[in-house]
Amino acid sequence: SQTPDLRCLPALAFQSAGITGASHCTRPEDVDEYVKLSHEEQQKRLQAIIKKIDLDSDGFLTESELSSWMQMSFKHYAMQEDKNNDGTVTWDEYSIQMYDRVIDFDENTALDDAEEESFRQLHLEDKKRFEKANQDSGPGLSLEEFIAFEHPEELDYMTEFVIHEALEEHDKNGDGFVSLEEFLGDYRRDPTANEDPEWILVEKDRFVNAQELLSWVVPNNQGTAQEEALHLIDGMDLNGDKKLSEEEILENQDLFLTSEATDHGRQLHDDYFYHDEL
Repeated sequence: SQTPDLRCLPALAFQSAGITGASHCTRPEDVDEYVKLSHEEQQKRLQAIIKKIDLDSDGFLTESELSSWMQMSFKHYAMQEDKNNDGTVTWDEYSIQMYDRVIDFDENTALDDAEEESFRQLHLEDKKRFEKANQDSGPGLSLEEFIAFEHPEELDYMTEFVIHEALEEHDKNGDGFVSLEEFLGDYRRDPTANEDPEWILVEKDRFVNAQELLSWVVPNNQGTAQEEALHLIDGMDLNGDKKLSEEEILENQDLFLTSEATDHGRQLHDDYFYHDEL
């Protein structure tokens, strides 16, 4: 079984509560979108995307070029929640995009069902971070503010807020560190399993300070892109030159199409990416 990303653990709680869209991590429904195209059309659009990633037009994709492309893609999709195209994202627009409906919980009333209460807590934390990102107190978030909400690690005022909130929630003994047990909290393990999953065993004795906690709680935009770029090169570089040719990508195109480089195939359905001009 695949080892879950610790940064995606909050999304697991959303999913267990039956909220299928509530995740800043990869959404399963996105992964197979590209298969709706014919093989020929997949390849045609993929080749167009490869040429755009290749900034110096030397016929090869480097780690830097792949990373830059993925970061651009992250920011391009940041405003997709702006349904009325007014340049801002309101909380209601975000809620509909993430949860398929507008949800409003009472901050002071806990729910009896454990899964629903877990979701309520996560939802309230999301809303609090959304409100913190709204620096001008307008009706919605601008592009810059929405990126601050989605990627708080990129701005100091959001980083401090997220670290404070995470420590307040997870540092049960107040020592300024978070153990794995404190971080997992009530995360439910498989009652039928003889032992914990491997990823828990590996991390069991790890303690993190406030700054390290940030990498657990929120994904780092640049770091995620760099890690994915290196992963792709490692998995697809057939001649060991630490870069990818079009031939190497087409040789194993499914790996490329299910990666962040194409937003899990989503870019093949968005002419912003495969059209002749960006």
